[in-house]
Amino acid sequence: MDQSVGPSKGVEEGTFICLMRDSGIELVLTCVLLFGVTSAVRWVIGLSPISRAIPQIHVQLLIVGGVVGLLLAGLILSPPGKISGGHVNPAISLAMWCFGAFPGAGVFPYSIAQLLGSVLGVIAARGVWGPVVSEPPVMYAVLQPGPGWTTWRLFGGEALGMAVIIFVIGICLAVRRLSSFVPWIVGALVGAGIAFLGTATGGSLNPARQFGPAEVSGRTEFLWVYLIAPMVGAVLAAWLRGCIQSGRAVPTYRLCGILRHSKTRTAEPDEIS
Repeated sequence: MDQSVGPSKGVEEGTFICLMRDSGIELVLTCVLLFGVTSAVRWVIGLSPISRAIPQIHVQLLIVGGVVGLLLAGLILSPPGKISGGHVNPAISLAMWCFGAFPGAGVFPYSIAQLLGSVLGVIAARGVWGPVVSEPPVMYAVLQPGPGWTTWRLFGGEALGMAVIIFVIGICLAVRRLSSFVPWIVGALVGAGIAFLGTATGGSLNPARQFGPAEVSGRTEFLWVYLIAPMVGAVLAAWLRGCIQSGRAVPTYRLCGILRHSKTRTAEPDEIS
């Protein structure tokens, strides 16, 4: 009896330890992302030589989008990102479960870690850059919808934007020759979303992107939309991808694609179980 139960229990304990480790990595990665986002807003949109030289908001958003896109791609491709998957976004973690590439037990701890990392990243930016981060126009990089954007229009915009990103991620990860481009595709799509949706929905496209700034600033009136809409978009996009690519499975939850080097490769969820 003991011999039959022991190995299974050991596998479960090993899976739990890996999940907690990876959730911790997601916390750190999301902290770095929000520190970078808040810093970019502070220096490009807040009072600075850059904002004085480039006062046009659309150009400023294009710069912020480029910086954040490159940072996001770098986090996905970093050694920690290759271990945890580099999601830094609860909607991506949920989508990976819908794709069948990520264990359902990992969605909640990943999401909590990402949201907590968001708060810590904003607090760190305030500590580094000082009071200017808490003052207009920075305001902890919190997002607000543009004039005329109703709650449900905002919901639809954020859901659609996230759906496009998740759909493209799923399609590319399921095609081996495209999977290595996913980090750059994700960075480009998020950067474009910031640039083109910044004056409309705010261009969050990530519940963790808005959670920290909203909680720290206290401006939470639209927070539920920014939290739920991307999750809805992720589920719908995962379903659509499954319909279109019914014969292709998404083989990995890692946004960097399948790791090919045994020294850095860790087991996928189906290999663990």
